Amino acid sequence: MGPRPQPFQAPQGDLAVLAGSANPRLAAAIAECLGVRLVPSDARIFSDGNVFVRVEENVRGRDTFIIQGVHHPVNDNFVELLFWIDALKRASAQQVTAVIPFFSYAKGDKKDEPRVSIRARVCADAIEAAGADRVLTMDLHSPQIQGFFRVPVDHLYARHVLCEHFRSLGLENLVVCSPDTGFAKDAAAYAALLGVPVVIGNKQRLDHSERAEALDVIGDVDGRNVLLVDDLAITASSLVAMAELLKRRGAREIYAACTHGVLSKGAAARIADSAVRGLFITNTIERAFDPLPKNVSVVSVAGLFAQAIRSIHDRTSVSMLFPEARPEM
Repeated sequence: MGPRPQPFQAPQGDLAVLAGSANPRLAAAIAECLGVRLVPSDARIFSDGNVFVRVEENVRGRDTFIIQGVHHPVNDNFVELLFWIDALKRASAQQVTAVIPFFSYAKGDKKDEPRVSIRARVCADAIEAAGADRVLTMDLHSPQIQGFFRVPVDHLYARHVLCEHFRSLGLENLVVCSPDTGFAKDAAAYAALLGVPVVIGNKQRLDHSERAEALDVIGDVDGRNVLLVDDLAITASSLVAMAELLKRRGAREIYAACTHGVLSKGAAARIADSAVRGLFITNTIERAFDPLPKNVSVVSVAGLFAQAIRSIHDRTSVSMLFPEARPEM
């Protein structure tokens, strides 16, 4: 008799999905969408502050995805991500993809003051040095950060999921508003998906106090419903200031959509008392500084991450997840 036929195994190895301590609920939802179980793992911080991680199942030769966001506590979560990557490489995983739902150091993308660090580049170098073969992330504050990596970066956009949720409100006479010129192109993409016009806000930051002053809005919002869009909300001061300005310019109901709801201490109360009727955020961040107010809703992006992971694993196109028309300015 000849040798017994072996079952087919994909050249990239079996799929293995792990959850870091930053996004356990999102990771569980992604695994459910994929129809797989999470690989058992353990992460803890010892009494002296040292971070410890351990993969509790054989991952030799497997296509591994570690889901670990870099949000508060930022440095603990980032170091944990590096240790997960290292642990998986030392366990002989065939490929390690760092799935980073929110990469907070993306705000440090340039040297815009004397004697400052380009923090995003330092983090990119560290992720590569730890052994990541690929990065999967969502709505980077500065998309050019993809160029800081020498490994492939798959960049997801939450606007499809957020727009689908927002359409259910059935609002008419709608306009999309960018809080500043820096997010204008993305706001145009939101407007294209919703089939509505776009207006552009103007704000300024004078220091590192995380507060911004809304100066003006370019475009007509009088008598119209407005959807304010941005990639993240930290203190929500910019969001609230722009909403107040829109109200003074005659806007009717004001809603907002932000991918990453950081919402630092005091932001929830600020939103609750604002002119924002409803704020929609995604579940890329699980740790809340304060309880979310009634006018904040969380929309899941687990399905989108699952589709991207499946595409990467099956070696198919991730960009096909975003079949949108090119936005017109």
